[in-house]
Amino acid sequence: MAKTNPLEFYRQVRQEVAKVTWPSRKETGVTTAMVIVFVIIMALFFLLVDQIASWLVQLVLGLGG
Repeated sequence: MAKTNPLEFYRQVRQEVAKVTWPSRKETGVTTAMVIVFVIIMALFFLLVDQIASWLVQLVLGLGG
């Protein structure tokens, strides 16, 4: 495998970075908000499922009140 000298490598990296389409500040904010909302929804969903499973186990095993 041919070795690339550091200056050539740097030039190639700059060319590749120039091809990247970076999101705008607004797009980043909207995406972040969507992720936070989805995480909260999923946390509530798993809390509900866990509570139901816990209740069923207590019911089957006759534990608790």
